[in-house]
Amino acid sequence: MSYSVGQVAGFAGVTVRTLHHYDDIGLLAPSERSRAGHRRYSDADLDRLQRVLFYRELGFPLHEVAALLDDPDTDPRAHLRRQHELLTARIEKLREMAAAVEQAMEARRMGINLTPEERFEVFGDKDPEQYADEAQARWGGTEAYAESQRRAARYTKEDWQRLMAEATDWSERYAALMAAGEPPSGEAAMALAEEHRQHIGTWYYDCPYEMHRCLAEMYVADERFKAFYDAMRPGLAEHLKDAIMANADRRAG
Repeated sequence: MSYSVGQVAGFAGVTVRTLHHYDDIGLLAPSERSRAGHRRYSDADLDRLQRVLFYRELGFPLHEVAALLDDPDTDPRAHLRRQHELLTARIEKLREMAAAVEQAMEARRMGINLTPEERFEVFGDKDPEQYADEAQARWGGTEAYAESQRRAARYTKEDWQRLMAEATDWSERYAALMAAGEPPSGEAAMALAEEHRQHIGTWYYDCPYEMHRCLAEMYVADERFKAFYDAMRPGLAEHLKDAIMANADRRAG
């Protein structure tokens, strides 16, 4: 059985012009001609076309495709092995690309506009978007959330490094304050609670005292936030909550 150039173009998803070009350069010459001189392709021709299109899909230039297919030392099984190796490598590369794109999409969604290398440099093995979906579900419709997104989208790697350095310095000083036995209602603890509030206001969104109170309650009620603060020093979440409440009471008075 043989097929016309139009039929083959339909089978393979290529244009008739492409098939004519492959014929002109000797890459895929049809095995037969009709009485009228029209091209007719055999099953063997279709098999060769399939291999041509495979290598083209992988980015091989036409002259290299011709060399691969016309190598006298290569049998059909060798072609299949080569195709399998190339496909396996392509799949792995595509997986890597998909992971990178996924990460970029997520970073863009959260407003963290950094390359994967910069994100690792700033955050290490911590995931800054660990609670992204929950944050959006809880506060996605609020102005505070929108403002946080707007600000984060403008931050450079250096901005994130400054933010993280400030947070680390604060946590170390708060842990030291607890180690020294300072009570939550003491001046030193309330000063660090105020610094905590201002850090939020500087980097994320305006945080009035009532909002700060709500955050303090969440730091204790939500086990994940509690674990985050208690990792700095056991009991820090509860201590910080009391200091935030005392500071808000003082400011309101």
